Amino acid sequence: MDTPQATPARTPQETAHFDGDHKPSNGQATPPSPLTDSSSALEVLNGAKTPATEPTSFASELSNTSLPAVKKPPLGEEPPVKWPYTTSTALDDIPGVAFALDIFLKSLMVESEEYCHRSDPKKERLYFATGFGLIQCVKALMSYEDDDLLAAIGHTKHGNAIASKHRKKSASLPFRLAGYVTGANGVNWVKSMTDVERHAELVYAESLFEKALLGVVYSGDWLAFIKEALNMRTAFQIYRQLGKYLDQMDAEALARGEGPEDKSIDVHFRSGVYLGVGMSHILLSLMPSKLATIVELFGYKGDRHVGLTLLQKAGGWTKGSSEPSVSQADEGVRRSICDMTLLIFHLFISSFTHDGVDVMMAQKIVDWNLERHPEGVFFLLAEGRLSLCRSQPARAIACYQKAMVVQSQYRNLHHISFWEMAVSNLALWRLEDSLKCWRSLQKESTWSKAVYAYGVAALLVQLGGETNQAEALKLMADVPKLRQRIAGKSIPLEKFVARKARKCEAQGRLLLPALELAYIFQGIAHAPRATVAAQMLPLVDAALAELKPHEAAPEKYGKGTEFWDDWCLARLLEGACLRYIAYPDPDALLDSEEVMEIPQKEVARRASVAFEAVFANGPKIELDHYIVYNAHFEYGRLLACMGDKEGARTQLDLVFSGKHLEVNAAGRKGKYSLENMLHMRTNAALEALGEDKLL
Repeated sequence: MDTPQATPARTPQETAHFDGDHKPSNGQATPPSPLTDSSSALEVLNGAKTPATEPTSFASELSNTSLPAVKKPPLGEEPPVKWPYTTSTALDDIPGVAFALDIFLKSLMVESEEYCHRSDPKKERLYFATGFGLIQCVKALMSYEDDDLLAAIGHTKHGNAIASKHRKKSASLPFRLAGYVTGANGVNWVKSMTDVERHAELVYAESLFEKALLGVVYSGDWLAFIKEALNMRTAFQIYRQLGKYLDQMDAEALARGEGPEDKSIDVHFRSGVYLGVGMSHILLSLMPSKLATIVELFGYKGDRHVGLTLLQKAGGWTKGSSEPSVSQADEGVRRSICDMTLLIFHLFISSFTHDGVDVMMAQKIVDWNLERHPEGVFFLLAEGRLSLCRSQPARAIACYQKAMVVQSQYRNLHHISFWEMAVSNLALWRLEDSLKCWRSLQKESTWSKAVYAYGVAALLVQLGGETNQAEALKLMADVPKLRQRIAGKSIPLEKFVARKARKCEAQGRLLLPALELAYIFQGIAHAPRATVAAQMLPLVDAALAELKPHEAAPEKYGKGTEFWDDWCLARLLEGACLRYIAYPDPDALLDSEEVMEIPQKEVARRASVAFEAVFANGPKIELDHYIVYNAHFEYGRLLACMGDKEGARTQLDLVFSGKHLEVNAAGRKGKYSLENMLHMRTNAALEALGEDKLL
């Protein structure tokens, strides 16, 4: 077993510049129970006063390895919990729930859970019952185990029932019908509520949303999906109603000269409405256009920018200031969740969309929250993702390693780090390090056994050697059997790896499988430019050199039908590497001393030639039809970078055209691999093109 060591400084090849192309304590009885990526990971860790451990020695051995001790932050004084509990005093529990959330975000998850249980052992208090349910929801989604999902569904159902008991009782049927006619069923209904009833309405929607989310993940069939979709619709409807109430109350306060916000509405309720309405807007805006059209018929339309503005409002974030206008003392209890939702959008969902994405806003939110929670695992994970988005994978690995060191209570959180480090190491082309992360995921995580098994196998094939090849082929045979379904649908990424695994079984080999994974997971896009030039591109060149002699007689290559799939894959990877050398990702932080020996225009020309070679030979592809569509997508983005907007639009529109771009009408049937994902990214590229944003 490996012993943790200091992360080695990067080798000259990794830093090459381009001249080489490259808790109640209330006295009562307690109820029963900005760096560039030339910095090494070690330097980043030391700068953050974090114990440095070698990223290549994590894996499952981490559980058995003595990690440096991390001093836990002090819990602080636990807010008193009043007994006995009555519904009229439900809001007195908000400071306690805020305390529980705060220590949760300090990576003291078990302590937070225990405090909630001590404060409300019978789970009868509005905020503690639902807050405990939220923790169970997070745990279940991290583990993806049936037992955890069922337990979480039970807790969220109970929390929903508690919230329902605190809600304002519905009027009789005749009054409700009259309300629909007069409109009194909306804002006036909310106005007639007490403060506790309004909070209960909000909490009811939150727990309903959580239960629906868990139900979709657990059920695996369409009937359950439809049922939970209706629950989500009810949650969104409540959120919108509360949002209209807030808007009207603020407008009335403004008219009285007491605005811009009605000060009689507490910040905790306000932050919850911002979270619910903002999140619902964003989720609806992310729906595919066809589904969004159907949803709009029922009166639901998502405005992404409205959603982002509301989430930012909870913390007082603006583009013009690096600090939020809402202080920790003045914030609502859900403010941190609003911040985390913003980070998910800007750093993770940004892989599939451009509209509204603001990496600089993410940077401000991460910096402020890490100053507040320096050992907060969630914000460390966000910092790592931010570094990766900025093409700083070595710094990202350091952040993910620190996230693993600061907490060991929720082991499943380590799996997020393993996944991200697997991709980050691919971006640095450290295959052995990436392989160890894939092995850890394969051994421990239950999110997608098929993908993890394929990740291990692909790395083994890429590394080569008889032992590796034998293990890889055995794993490839298992991949199709490991697939799962969500809401009755197969997972696109699992379909992709199953196809590749079957291909490997049939052929006994795959071409550049690790580099193909790096491309699919945007590892090439987020790689340092020197790594792309010095380590990735030469591999492609070598593969093309091996393939070239067979071009005249492709039937003699492999088993007779393999050549053009390999040739086109190599040309796609060549084009992608050259494109990111010529035009790095817009969010990348580049080394100002980096020098390109080959002119940018020449590199871009070579990328164009590579993509055009894919188009010319696409009809000859036997299995990997996705290659051609991705080539059109990448070529379109390249043309946009070169200033040819019309050419770019033509290429991107082809992806949406519905035409069989690689075969004639009698060819491929059904969808090609990862089609929906590509459509999302293409739609995002077209949006960016229309707004003159960099691609």
